[in-house]
Amino acid sequence: MGRTILVADDDPAMLEMMRLTLTKEGFTVDTASTGAQARGLLDSGRYDLVVSDIYLGDLTAIQLLDHIQSTNPDAAVILVTAQGTVETAAAASRAGVFDYLSKPFELHQLVERVRSALRTSRSTTTTIEPGPESMIVGNHPSIVEVYKAVARVAPLPLPVLITGETGTGKELVARALHHFGATPDGPFVAINCGAIPENLLESELFGHRRGAFTGADRDHAGAIAAAAGGTVFLDEVGELPPALQVKLLRFLQDGEIRAVGSNSAVTVPARVVAATNRDLRHEAADGVFREDVYFRLAGYIIELPPLRDRASDIPHLVEHFRLRLQERLGIPDICGPSERALAVLQKHTWPGNVRELENVVQRAAVDLGSLQDPEGICRLLDRPADATISTGPAIGDDLTLEEIERLHIQAVITRTGGNRTRAAKILGIERKSLYRKAERLGVDLGGRED
Repeated sequence: MGRTILVADDDPAMLEMMRLTLTKEGFTVDTASTGAQARGLLDSGRYDLVVSDIYLGDLTAIQLLDHIQSTNPDAAVILVTAQGTVETAAAASRAGVFDYLSKPFELHQLVERVRSALRTSRSTTTTIEPGPESMIVGNHPSIVEVYKAVARVAPLPLPVLITGETGTGKELVARALHHFGATPDGPFVAINCGAIPENLLESELFGHRRGAFTGADRDHAGAIAAAAGGTVFLDEVGELPPALQVKLLRFLQDGEIRAVGSNSAVTVPARVVAATNRDLRHEAADGVFREDVYFRLAGYIIELPPLRDRASDIPHLVEHFRLRLQERLGIPDICGPSERALAVLQKHTWPGNVRELENVVQRAAVDLGSLQDPEGICRLLDRPADATISTGPAIGDDLTLEEIERLHIQAVITRTGGNRTRAAKILGIERKSLYRKAERLGVDLGGRED
């Protein structure tokens, strides 16, 4: 084919796997295991495509992008990682990265993405800056797809409908869309359409004029007008009554709103992001929700997965909430979960999703003083104590954090039958990080690679 690809990854096994796969497909492949090696190859050669892990040890692929642009400006870029964030996805998208692939992936997926990238010319990149602390937490492929969707649609002037069960983080996604959108410095105004009485909702959304009704002693702008130059987030939009759906339709079509008691309409430049836990598509088809409003709201749809479908993200979420609680409550050291406690959390079905998990972590920190006690966590989950999963030795209060970490890693290695790849995935770390931790802590990995 005559197409040359640079593959960069500091995991030797992953690097060799990608090299063999792409070579077998007829590509010429050079490899680099560090950022410095990648830079040297980019300086001396011309590449049609760069496939790089985001974390290369001595630098990140995000840092490497400027060098790719200066030395190989026409090269397409695909990033691969097991530790994605919405900020990284957005930064990659702004920089013209073609795709963002979550580890672990099937080899046919890599080949498909590579072929697609080589058919598409690379857009001009721009200098990017590191994003803030992650808004959304997780590395499961389903949540990485959400990161990518946010990165794609955030800069575009489209209304977005976010769907998903209660507690999955729809408002976090809405805030990410605003943060990475065209008007991040504008206001972000959220209103819950299901939490306001129907007789007050019109005023809260569209505003009112003084004297419009009893008690209206002053003008009130309303959520949409207050969001001018920014984003209005309509949470639980499926709860809007039919009469207000008609008024919302006019705003979605023409950008105009009419306050209660006003004879004239005003134009409001605000982006609409809506969310619902209901199946609005079916409700629109059944005539329960206005079909024209649904299609206007659903300029782009982002569907959030329930927590039970991404249980591998629970350790990351627990750690995220634990650190936030330490800072917010002023508790200097809330111990992280033991292996047995974590197994209880991962087995739970989480009907309340991420919001329920955060609540349980908070209650455990306050009521139990730590996340170590699996029986205590069972009580918080209203589950019998015999539901506790025995996955390794019980961890006592007299152990150091380093000893707890060693026991945790050893228990996961035992649970996976020595499969290092699976163990690293369960732990939520790269395989190279597992090797480093094992060497530092004296963990016997034994076993096999995959």
